[in-house]
Amino acid sequence: MDRQQLVEQIFNKQSFLCVGLDTDIKKIPEHLLKEEDPIFTFNKAIIDATAPYCVAYKPNLAFYESLGTKGMIAFEKTIKYLKENFPDHFIIADAKRGDIGNTSTMYARTFFEAYDLDALTVAPYMGEDSVSPFLKYEGKWVILLALTSNKGSQDFQLTTDVEGERLFEKVIRKSQEWGNDNNMMYVVGATQGEMFKDIRKVAPNHFLLVPGVGAQGGSLQEVCKYGMIKDCGLIVNSSRGIIYASNKEDFAEEAARQAQKVQAEMAVELNKII
Repeated sequence: MDRQQLVEQIFNKQSFLCVGLDTDIKKIPEHLLKEEDPIFTFNKAIIDATAPYCVAYKPNLAFYESLGTKGMIAFEKTIKYLKENFPDHFIIADAKRGDIGNTSTMYARTFFEAYDLDALTVAPYMGEDSVSPFLKYEGKWVILLALTSNKGSQDFQLTTDVEGERLFEKVIRKSQEWGNDNNMMYVVGATQGEMFKDIRKVAPNHFLLVPGVGAQGGSLQEVCKYGMIKDCGLIVNSSRGIIYASNKEDFAEEAARQAQKVQAEMAVELNKII
């Protein structure tokens, strides 16, 4: 999916919501455990319920890899179900890959050829040769970690060099020599608030993938105030706040209600830039 297609989806659906499929076998409703594939059964119900209100899904690979082969089968079935039934939705693999060039080439082959996903989160720490293999695929997106929402982000990402440039700013600035705003996005945590103004100084046109709204306490309105641009430029992810809105048999209906609530708030923000 290219940028124009993504933007069209956002404005057509009046939503820039991404539903994070962080599906934990220990958190899904107990009645699903009797199913042959409880993870996929849960995901399918969540997708069917929330698809009208979102433009993207983001399965987090750790939640599937933790179950070994069964988990990866559920992941593959989830991707296949999305591609066959909701082909207009953007699919992000939250895998945070990044290694020496030949290894990154294999990771790229995995997610962009074998699974044919739209985007992959990538760790930039090892530099250009660890990122560039992912950028060779036309119509695919690299989403670089820049300024994350976790407490430990301050350990490295906010440290400054002798010229006063912070590490996250260096990552964003330098990486624009490798890719552009048509194939690269940045992860910026919703809890960073006004820091979005600093992000936009170095990445005025790039899309930002924003986790941390909802369960982690980030404010959608604050993210939009400081981070939204003329074609939106945001994909805001919510995982726990939507998929675990209920742990009873009404879990899908409650997920839909939460997704619809977020979508309504997003429509208000989008209308401010039309």
